Amino acid sequence: MKLDVICLGELLIDFVSTAKDVELIDSPGFVKAPGGAPANVAAGVVKLGGTAGFIGKVGDDPFGHYLKRVLDELTVDTNCLALDREARTTLSFVAQKPDGDRDCMFYRHPGADMLLSAADIDEAYMSQGAIFHYGSISLGSPSSKEATLQALAYAREHGLLISYDPNLRMDLWPDQEYARKEINEGFGYADIVKISEEEFRFITGCSTVEECGRYIMERGPKLVIVTLGKDGCYYTNGELSGYIEGFKAEVVETTGAGDAFVAAVLQGLAERKKAGQPLFDEQLPQLLQFANAAASLATTRIGAIPSLPTREEALARLG
Repeated sequence: MKLDVICLGELLIDFVSTAKDVELIDSPGFVKAPGGAPANVAAGVVKLGGTAGFIGKVGDDPFGHYLKRVLDELTVDTNCLALDREARTTLSFVAQKPDGDRDCMFYRHPGADMLLSAADIDEAYMSQGAIFHYGSISLGSPSSKEATLQALAYAREHGLLISYDPNLRMDLWPDQEYARKEINEGFGYADIVKISEEEFRFITGCSTVEECGRYIMERGPKLVIVTLGKDGCYYTNGELSGYIEGFKAEVVETTGAGDAFVAAVLQGLAERKKAGQPLFDEQLPQLLQFANAAASLATTRIGAIPSLPTREEALARLG
């Protein structure tokens, strides 16, 4: 089975506040929603018309079985999703504060995703992908980091395009310096990096998006994209660079927006890769505009995976 995108990392339950513009301490209740950045990307690729597989580990508990069912129903391939009896499925509680920032707290001591190991990575499975996508959270525990590095080695050996999302979640790291070191290490393995406006200053030490783009490109990637929320995104491949305008939206909750963006970019690049077309040429702005449309739609619904748009919805958003 050939797959457009193979994603590795966390799959968890987001409990999203039923009230808007409040912090967690004042949230009156929560709605259960499936999430986890790499899993969101896999789901987003499928909803946009591509094929995707997910490598990860959840607890052998009701939440883990629920998450597997969600991916199965979306037709995300879960042959490499393991159910673990040693740890429970990771939970996250999320609220959107009055200033628009997220208030987020994880229950993960440890979460099953932290126990993914190198032995869980199947080389034959990895060889079936066109693109491999991972995030920084799987670099944060020894076992899952070893698994990620093993997957990266197989991806490089079999010619997959490699995508990385730093996805900063400070409360999952023991301290800031360790987080910065490990997240920066991730740049060196990637062909494509998507980083957000909220993340890049802490991670890179840069003060502008242009400086950030140069900093990351110097570490090996061929394309860097900085997402700018409602203002769209900035991109550079070292030769071409520019800003792509965003779309206005009635924002309900922003959890899945960045992952919807990444899914749209990777699904488009997978199509080009399979067709033998150039990946990072003058057609990039058109693809990034589509990704901005997908991201804007994801902010209009509650939850990460439930908010991800279909291809038809994203195309309609483009007008």
